[in-house]
Amino acid sequence: MDSATSDPGAAARPPLRSTASDGVKIVVVGGFGVGKTTMVRAVSEIRPLSTEEVMTQAGVGVDDTAGAGGKTTTTIAFDFGRISLDEELVLYLFGAPGQKRFWFLWDQLFSGTLGVVVLVDAHRVEDSWYAVDRLEHHGIPFIVARNRFEPVAHTLEELREALDLPDSVPVVECDARDRESSKQVLLSLVDHLYALSSAPSARETAS
Repeated sequence: MDSATSDPGAAARPPLRSTASDGVKIVVVGGFGVGKTTMVRAVSEIRPLSTEEVMTQAGVGVDDTAGAGGKTTTTIAFDFGRISLDEELVLYLFGAPGQKRFWFLWDQLFSGTLGVVVLVDAHRVEDSWYAVDRLEHHGIPFIVARNRFEPVAHTLEELREALDLPDSVPVVECDARDRESSKQVLLSLVDHLYALSSAPSARETAS
Protein backbone atom coordinates (compact mmCIF):
# COMPACT_ATOMS: atom_id res chain seq x y z
CA MET A 1 0.00 0.00 0.00
CA ASP A 2 1.32 3.43 -0.91
CA SER A 3 2.43 5.15 2.27
CA ALA A 4 3.71 8.39 0.78
CA THR A 5 2.28 11.48 2.41
CA SER A 6 0.01 13.67 0.29
CA ASP A 7 1.60 16.74 1.88
CA PRO A 8 5.36 16.75 1.06
CA GLY A 9 5.83 19.98 3.01
CA ALA A 10 4.61 18.50 6.28
CA ALA A 11 8.11 18.20 7.75
CA ALA A 12 8.70 21.94 7.27
CA ARG A 13 5.69 23.06 9.29
CA PRO A 14 6.27 25.29 12.35
CA PRO A 15 6.50 23.89 15.89
CA LEU A 16 3.58 23.55 18.27
CA ARG A 17 1.64 26.80 18.59
CA SER A 18 2.05 28.77 21.79
CA THR A 19 -1.76 28.99 22.01
CA ALA A 20 -2.17 25.20 22.22
CA SER A 21 -3.87 24.34 25.50
CA ASP A 22 -5.56 20.97 24.96
CA GLY A 23 -3.74 17.82 23.85
CA VAL A 24 -5.71 14.68 22.98
CA LYS A 25 -4.30 11.22 22.40
CA ILE A 26 -5.87 9.42 19.43
CA VAL A 27 -5.07 5.88 18.26
CA VAL A 28 -5.59 4.51 14.75
CA VAL A 29 -6.11 0.73 14.68
CA GLY A 30 -7.08 -1.83 12.08
CA GLY A 31 -5.95 -4.91 10.25
CA PHE A 32 -2.58 -5.57 8.66
CA GLY A 33 -1.85 -3.30 5.68
CA VAL A 34 -5.09 -1.32 5.99
CA GLY A 35 -3.41 2.11 5.79
CA LYS A 36 -2.74 3.20 9.38
CA THR A 37 0.84 4.33 8.70
CA THR A 38 -0.34 6.02 5.52
CA MET A 39 -2.98 8.01 7.41
CA VAL A 40 -0.60 9.17 10.15
CA ARG A 41 1.95 10.24 7.55
CA ALA A 42 -0.62 12.00 5.41
CA VAL A 43 -2.14 14.11 8.18
CA SER A 44 0.78 14.78 10.53
CA GLU A 45 2.10 18.36 10.61
CA ILE A 46 5.47 17.14 11.88
CA ARG A 47 7.77 14.53 10.46
CA PRO A 48 6.09 11.40 11.82
CA LEU A 49 7.93 8.85 13.91
CA SER A 50 7.66 5.54 12.09
CA THR A 51 8.72 2.03 13.11
CA GLU A 52 8.04 0.59 9.68
CA GLU A 53 10.57 -2.00 8.53
CA VAL A 54 11.07 -4.09 5.42
CA MET A 55 9.27 -7.42 5.63
CA THR A 56 11.59 -10.46 5.66
CA GLN A 57 11.32 -14.20 5.31
CA ALA A 58 10.96 -14.41 9.11
CA GLY A 59 7.38 -13.21 8.75
CA VAL A 60 6.38 -15.83 6.19
CA GLY A 61 3.70 -18.06 7.66
CA VAL A 62 3.37 -15.71 10.66
CA ASP A 63 1.88 -12.53 9.20
CA ASP A 64 -1.24 -12.96 7.08
CA THR A 65 -0.54 -10.84 3.99
CA ALA A 66 -3.61 -11.99 2.06
CA GLY A 67 -5.35 -9.00 0.52
CA ALA A 68 -2.38 -6.68 1.15
CA GLY A 69 -0.81 -7.28 -2.23
CA GLY A 70 2.45 -5.46 -2.95
CA LYS A 71 3.10 -4.53 0.69
CA THR A 72 6.82 -4.81 1.43
CA THR A 73 7.07 -3.03 4.80
CA THR A 74 5.31 -3.40 8.14
CA THR A 75 4.96 -1.47 11.41
CA ILE A 76 6.70 -3.28 14.27
CA ALA A 77 5.82 -0.95 17.17
CA PHE A 78 3.72 2.15 16.42
CA ASP A 79 3.62 5.30 14.32
CA PHE A 80 3.38 8.75 15.88
CA GLY A 81 2.29 12.09 14.45
CA ARG A 82 0.67 15.37 15.45
CA ILE A 83 -2.00 17.65 14.01
CA SER A 84 -3.38 20.96 15.31
CA LEU A 85 -7.10 21.15 14.62
CA ASP A 86 -7.35 24.77 15.71
CA GLU A 87 -5.45 27.35 17.77
CA GLU A 88 -5.93 25.37 20.99
CA LEU A 89 -6.71 21.71 20.21
CA VAL A 90 -3.86 19.37 19.28
CA LEU A 91 -4.24 15.69 18.45
CA TYR A 92 -1.37 13.28 19.10
CA LEU A 93 -1.77 10.32 16.76
CA PHE A 94 -0.59 6.78 17.35
CA GLY A 95 -0.85 4.18 14.59
CA ALA A 96 -1.01 0.67 16.04
CA PRO A 97 0.58 -2.36 14.33
CA GLY A 98 -1.95 -4.61 12.64
CA GLN A 99 -0.33 -8.04 12.84
CA LYS A 100 -1.73 -10.47 15.39
CA ARG A 101 1.69 -10.94 17.01
CA PHE A 102 1.70 -7.26 18.00
CA TRP A 103 -1.86 -7.06 19.31
CA PHE A 104 -0.54 -7.17 22.89
CA LEU A 105 0.68 -3.60 22.33
CA TRP A 106 -2.84 -2.34 21.70
CA ASP A 107 -3.96 -2.34 25.33
CA GLN A 108 -0.91 -0.27 26.24
CA LEU A 109 -1.58 2.20 23.44
CA PHE A 110 -5.20 2.50 24.57
CA SER A 111 -4.05 3.78 27.98
CA GLY A 112 -4.89 7.49 28.20
CA THR A 113 -6.58 7.46 24.81
CA LEU A 114 -9.65 9.67 24.43
CA GLY A 115 -10.86 8.09 21.19
CA VAL A 116 -9.94 5.66 18.43
CA VAL A 117 -10.26 5.45 14.66
CA VAL A 118 -10.84 1.92 13.35
CA LEU A 119 -9.55 1.95 9.79
CA VAL A 120 -11.21 -0.68 7.60
CA ASP A 121 -10.18 -2.15 4.26
CA ALA A 122 -13.36 -2.43 2.21
CA HIS A 123 -12.24 -5.82 0.91
CA ARG A 124 -11.10 -7.25 4.28
CA VAL A 125 -13.79 -6.18 6.73
CA GLU A 126 -13.25 -9.25 8.92
CA ASP A 127 -9.78 -7.94 9.85
CA SER A 128 -11.49 -5.22 11.89
CA TRP A 129 -13.57 -7.47 14.14
CA TYR A 130 -10.83 -7.82 16.76
CA ALA A 131 -10.31 -4.05 16.98
CA VAL A 132 -14.03 -3.40 17.49
CA ASP A 133 -14.22 -6.16 20.10
CA ARG A 134 -11.28 -4.79 22.12
CA LEU A 135 -12.62 -1.23 22.04
CA GLU A 136 -16.06 -2.31 23.17
CA HIS A 137 -14.41 -4.36 25.92
CA HIS A 138 -12.46 -1.32 27.16
CA GLY A 139 -15.40 1.05 26.68
CA ILE A 140 -13.33 3.43 24.55
CA PRO A 141 -15.25 5.67 22.12
CA PHE A 142 -14.44 5.04 18.46
CA ILE A 143 -15.53 5.66 14.91
CA VAL A 144 -15.06 3.46 11.84
CA ALA A 145 -13.45 4.83 8.67
CA ARG A 146 -13.54 2.81 5.46
CA ASN A 147 -10.30 3.35 3.57
CA ARG A 148 -11.39 3.43 -0.05
CA PHE A 149 -8.83 3.22 -2.85
CA GLU A 150 -11.14 1.76 -5.47
CA PRO A 151 -14.90 1.27 -6.01
CA VAL A 152 -16.60 -1.20 -3.66
CA ALA A 153 -19.96 -2.91 -3.89
CA HIS A 154 -21.26 -2.51 -0.35
CA THR A 155 -22.53 0.68 1.30
CA LEU A 156 -21.47 2.19 4.61
CA GLU A 157 -24.69 0.92 6.18
CA GLU A 158 -23.85 -2.58 4.99
CA LEU A 159 -20.42 -2.15 6.57
CA ARG A 160 -22.11 -1.13 9.83
CA GLU A 161 -24.21 -4.28 9.68
CA ALA A 162 -21.19 -6.47 8.92
CA LEU A 163 -19.38 -5.12 11.98
CA ASP A 164 -22.57 -5.24 14.09
CA LEU A 165 -22.21 -1.60 15.09
CA PRO A 166 -24.93 0.39 16.86
CA ASP A 167 -26.27 3.53 15.20
CA SER A 168 -24.39 5.61 17.77
CA VAL A 169 -21.00 4.70 16.22
CA PRO A 170 -20.19 6.94 13.23
CA VAL A 171 -19.12 5.17 10.03
CA VAL A 172 -17.36 7.37 7.46
CA GLU A 173 -15.37 7.00 4.28
CA CYS A 174 -11.89 8.27 3.50
CA ASP A 175 -8.75 8.03 1.42
CA ALA A 176 -5.92 7.55 3.90
CA ARG A 177 -3.41 8.90 1.36
CA ASP A 178 -5.09 12.30 1.29
CA ARG A 179 -4.37 14.83 4.05
CA GLU A 180 -7.74 16.58 3.94
CA SER A 181 -9.67 13.31 3.83
CA SER A 182 -7.74 11.95 6.81
CA LYS A 183 -8.25 15.23 8.68
CA GLN A 184 -12.01 14.95 8.16
CA VAL A 185 -11.90 11.50 9.79
CA LEU A 186 -10.22 12.99 12.86
CA LEU A 187 -12.74 15.82 12.97
CA SER A 188 -15.54 13.24 12.85
CA LEU A 189 -13.98 11.51 15.85
CA VAL A 190 -13.65 14.79 17.76
CA ASP A 191 -17.30 15.63 16.99
CA HIS A 192 -18.31 12.18 18.22
CA LEU A 193 -16.35 12.62 21.45
CA TYR A 194 -17.91 16.05 21.98
CA ALA A 195 -21.40 14.64 21.41
CA LEU A 196 -20.76 11.88 23.94
CA SER A 197 -19.44 14.32 26.54
CA SER A 198 -22.43 16.63 26.02
CA ALA A 199 -25.06 13.88 26.22
CA PRO A 200 -26.97 13.68 29.52
CA SER A 201 -25.97 10.78 31.74
CA ALA A 202 -28.38 8.03 32.65
CA ARG A 203 -28.62 9.49 36.17
CA GLU A 204 -29.49 12.95 34.84
CA THR A 205 -32.09 11.47 32.51
CA ALA A 206 -33.69 9.50 35.34
CA SER A 207 -33.94 12.59 37.52
